[in-house]
Amino acid sequence: MSEIGDVETFDYDYMRAGRKRPDPLPQLIAAHQAALKKFVNRESGVENREETRPWLFLTGKSMGGRMGCHVSLEEKVNGLVCLGYPLCAMGDRTKLRDEVLRALATPVLFVQGTRDALCPLDLLERVRAEMKAPNFLYVVEGGDHSLRVPKRQLQATGETQENVDQRIFQAIADFIVTLPST
Repeated sequence: MSEIGDVETFDYDYMRAGRKRPDPLPQLIAAHQAALKKFVNRESGVENREETRPWLFLTGKSMGGRMGCHVSLEEKVNGLVCLGYPLCAMGDRTKLRDEVLRALATPVLFVQGTRDALCPLDLLERVRAEMKAPNFLYVVEGGDHSLRVPKRQLQATGETQENVDQRIFQAIADFIVTLPST
């Protein structure tokens, strides 16, 4: 991602503390917002000046993508990239985490594997059709929730995971350049 622009990574409090159980939703959102504010202030050199705000995309893996969606409801960002969005809580198709997606106005790219039990593509397609926000999907054939393709499948096609990752990166770059910068 750093080839596209500056990247800021962060860990949630529960992760830094070595806990397995995530913090409550409001705390996760607040941590994400704090990281975003820190990045924006560092990049612009000025606090709370919208006109100096850099072009921003929130990219997150699994819960990080979900929290980025929540943050974008309150903070101005240009786009979202959700890598392995956790649509089904604990893989249960009856427990959808789709309310935030339906509320989005920010363009979003979903990067999903065909073997991701937390986000069956048929359910994601149904939700995407009902979303207000412009939304796009890049499918990783054979990819799991971490977008990893089985070695056997890679060998059969003469590819490597690095090839798969490069195509994901290109899909993200293509998404970013197609959006208006305003």
